[in-house]
Amino acid sequence: MAEPTPRRNEPRLRPAPLLFEPVEAVADPEHFFDLESIEDPRALLARATELTQAFRAATDRAMEFQAIAAAQLADPRRFDRLTPADIAERAEWTEDYAKKMVEFGRDLMRGAGAEGRGTADPV
Repeated sequence: MAEPTPRRNEPRLRPAPLLFEPVEAVADPEHFFDLESIEDPRALLARATELTQAFRAATDRAMEFQAIAAAQLADPRRFDRLTPADIAERAEWTEDYAKKMVEFGRDLMRGAGAEGRGTADPV
């Protein structure tokens, strides 16, 4: 389960950086952020936990940006606005989920997203 999104006046936690892996390492299906080379189980647990938290934080943040983009695309003031069905098709969502993301994005843009919902999950 993802951590709650911090309120607007609270600083975001900075999880472990997600470092890009060299092309040679990515080509090896057994290679994953060098975790396979860590022999100490304590160190492995610590690094794997850091990565898990970083991926969760990245997912939450990316979802917020998706919601903001969906809300901007659905803005009735835009001459080229998209319908929830159009947004759903582009993002590979259901239309109901697109509607929820548009509303979540509007909440975020008004500054009420973190205070009104408690998590980054629009559902």
